[in-house]
Amino acid sequence: MPKKIKKEKQYNEFLADRVKQRLSGEGLTEIKKMMGGLVFMVNNKMCVGVDKNRKTGEDRLMVRVGNGPYEKLLLQKGSGVMDFTGKILRGFLFISPDGFDNEKDLDFWINKALEFNKEN
Repeated sequence: MPKKIKKEKQYNEFLADRVKQRLSGEGLTEIKKMMGGLVFMVNNKMCVGVDKNRKTGEDRLMVRVGNGPYEKLLLQKGSGVMDFTGKILRGFLFISPDGFDNEKDLDFWINKALEFNKEN
């Protein structure tokens, strides 16, 4: 019988736990495996995701911030456009580790995603 090849997870479990802890009291309704990573649904809406950049292997955070604050938040440390499919998806940002490694920075991004989630 052939050996089963264990597929490497496409997200960092420690990062996923950090996100989950912050969203648990904020209306977290579901955690879905999507796009090779995990997406955290708050109030049944996509809010935050974690995965790995396939080009660099680097952990990253996906935050849904909406179109209003989008341009301003692009200027924040570690922030970049979400171009998962090759097309920029406005209202969503990818955040590299230098933008979420410390607790204060991760809290900032979680709060931005929650602000948009509560408004929509």
